Amino acid sequence: MSGPYVIRGSVSLPEAELMWRFSRSSGPGGQHVNTSDSAVELRFDLAATDALPQVWKERALERLAGRLADGVLTVRASEHRSQWRNRETAAVRLASLLAEATAPPPRPRRPTRIPRGINERRLREKKKRSDTKRGRSGRDWG
Repeated sequence: MSGPYVIRGSVSLPEAELMWRFSRSSGPGGQHVNTSDSAVELRFDLAATDALPQVWKERALERLAGRLADGVLTVRASEHRSQWRNRETAAVRLASLLAEATAPPPRPRRPTRIPRGINERRLREKKKRSDTKRGRSGRDWG
């Protein structure tokens, strides 16, 4: 592997907690696809890990609830012919998924009022446009 996969800051995926499973890839590839286990399934037990701060862990469990099976997050990669590249892809995908899920919530929007000048200008332009269109009707020409 190309080193620790950083989630955010100094927190990274612990190699000991990653569970790898390899299988044959589907799709085209000739005889090579029938002989090599290049598809990768990476599993990370999010519910039992101590690698993440407690706040991040709770946030990730809540946000990824639809993707978890018994608290375990699974990522699958089979785009590449090589198992090595599929391993890299799966680990990077898992790290980015966890980084997104553990991100702090956005600040709440502070409601602001529309300035009076902008509203008056909008109404003035609407009135002008209305007068222009009303002037196009042939009522007064008779």
